[in-house]
Amino acid sequence: MLHRRTVGDVMTEEVVTLGPDTPIHEVATLLDTNDIAAAPVIDDDGAPIGVVSASDVLRHETGLPDPQGQEGDDERAWGKARARTAGALMSSPAFTARAHWTIPRAARELRTRHVKQLPVVDDKGLLTGIVTRGDLLNTFIRSDAEIRSDVERDVLGRILGLEQGTVTVEVQDGIVTLRGRVSQPRLVGVVVGLCQGLDGVVSVVAHLATARTD
Repeated sequence: MLHRRTVGDVMTEEVVTLGPDTPIHEVATLLDTNDIAAAPVIDDDGAPIGVVSASDVLRHETGLPDPQGQEGDDERAWGKARARTAGALMSSPAFTARAHWTIPRAARELRTRHVKQLPVVDDKGLLTGIVTRGDLLNTFIRSDAEIRSDVERDVLGRILGLEQGTVTVEVQDGIVTLRGRVSQPRLVGVVVGLCQGLDGVVSVVAHLATARTD
């Protein structure tokens, strides 16, 4: 089996966190100093109970709720505009992810929830990291050298057991080109499918001959 990277592989483990009683001016300072777009708010046990984003802070500074008017008539939105602590300003509940989730599952969750980051929790619901849209995108933006190494080592070597040099691999801009010979016609589709399953692969071009069969 090919190793498909998970949330646990790409998440940030050292997370800047806030407490419910963290003053708003400290929230703004922490976000700015650490150059992050949001931070989870955790309880005394270390479980995320909400998230405060830079957008929340900016809305707070205007003294108004959602500037687009989406929550303008909502008392909670006006309460957030008057907030003095992270607990009052945060978006809650906190939508979370698990370390074993696949990258596509996490990406789908971000899109469904309309958020840019997800705190990652363990089986007890305690914070273990955070994953952002940027973390997920970086999974698919891999160097050609990394992709070529995965094809040669994992697909051709470990899984198919082909002798070195039987199939040559070229990768340019994520496009994998295979040249050589395989023993059976059915292996062409297998090789292509396995390569397409690698993170970062854009497409696969196969110039593979097969041994003649009587």
